[in-house]
Amino acid sequence: MSQSDLPRPRRRRRLLTAAGLCVLLALVGYLVVQFNSLGGGGAPHCTAFDTAGNVADRGARQSYDMTPEQAANAATIAAVGVAKGLPDRAVTIALATAMQESALRNLDHGDRDSLGLFQQRPSQGWGTPEQIMDPVYSAGIFYDRLVEIKGYSRLPLTEAAQRVQLSGFPQAYAKHEPDATVLTAAFAGGGELTCGGPAPTTPGDPEKVRGELKRIFAKNALHTTPAAPGGAADGGRGIKESEVTVVEKSGGGEPAERGSRAIAGWAVANARGLGIARVSYNQRGWVAGEAKGQWQNKGLPGAKAGDGDPHNAPQGEVRIFVKK
Repeated sequence: MSQSDLPRPRRRRRLLTAAGLCVLLALVGYLVVQFNSLGGGGAPHCTAFDTAGNVADRGARQSYDMTPEQAANAATIAAVGVAKGLPDRAVTIALATAMQESALRNLDHGDRDSLGLFQQRPSQGWGTPEQIMDPVYSAGIFYDRLVEIKGYSRLPLTEAAQRVQLSGFPQAYAKHEPDATVLTAAFAGGGELTCGGPAPTTPGDPEKVRGELKRIFAKNALHTTPAAPGGAADGGRGIKESEVTVVEKSGGGEPAERGSRAIAGWAVANARGLGIARVSYNQRGWVAGEAKGQWQNKGLPGAKAGDGDPHNAPQGEVRIFVKK
């Protein structure tokens, strides 16, 4: 071998190293562009926290991470339980069951003819396939059968869930209780849900939002959904929006407030699928594509008064703004 041939492997390694570095830099650049294009919120994601508080406090709080699909389904399960006036324990049992049966996904398949969030079987009297694939229906019938169990709220979670589900793996529900408790707090208690990702790019349908809320809370007499105010809000951001407002009835007390919390969480969880641009409740606001999906207090620097302040909602109201 000639002396001139000896350095070639080194040159080849240097070229490969340089090429690899270029690929890595290109990937980093792509991720930075993606992050910025999503309003600084990164990829779509949601996190449930067990207690409310300042952002600085979150490191000490229990949390549960989800995809937007899982968050939307969890929010619906919780909202249906709240609309029925059921206690947190019932909501936790329902959420833990769905976490075990479907990982909070609305599955169109399962063991034998099992379907949906709770893997309910048409052949066992749970309803038609179309009904079972409707999260509002499937959650509702789960709760209906749960409350038929005498003393269900005092039973171990796995036993209460098993009496409803008649599963071949009766002990499997217990491992989901801690996370289900966090979700219950986020949607029905003193916790909160954050959802990051981009602001909606396609228009939503305010009547669909209004219709879904009426379906969930159809038998709940603690809220009204008055006609939307005239004109279109823009949140001071140049984005045209239609408003859906849910108002607590006078004298509703804690049950009405609990319902409002569930509605606000439901709206944030379903923002991606329903074109919801922002939500405000109890002088706090959530804006899609901003603040990494976190709720913000009223009166932040740069916030404007009136409809221009995305955190402005009178006491006892949930304001949901849908992209036009």
